[in-house]
Amino acid sequence: QVQLVESGGGLVQAGGSLRLSCAASGRTFSRYVMGWFREAPGREREFVAIITWRGSSTMYADSVKGRFTISRETATNTGYLQMNRLKPEDTAVYYCAAGEIWTTRSSSYNVWGQGTQVTVSS
Repeated sequence: QVQLVESGGGLVQAGGSLRLSCAASGRTFSRYVMGWFREAPGREREFVAIITWRGSSTMYADSVKGRFTISRETATNTGYLQMNRLKPEDTAVYYCAAGEIWTTRSSSYNVWGQGTQVTVSS
């Protein structure tokens, strides 16, 4: 079983940057895809970005395309979400997740981290 631990959230002004990390441990991670999702108060959890652990294919939500970059470091089993030009509407709890299917649907991911709060002030 894979376990995930996020870090790197915090408070930042609009236009600033943060980098989230997702440390994976447990079983071999190489056959998984890793996704980042976010959940704002009163809203459903939404897809942000995904990456294949082996092939490095990526996909982004339209709302973050060109501002966020997903990546992974296979040597340390760590995934990252670099967030630039942050906006107040990016404020949410961010979760990383591992799954075996290339999909943007959160219900298809069976391993989740605990979440990390990102707050962007205007």
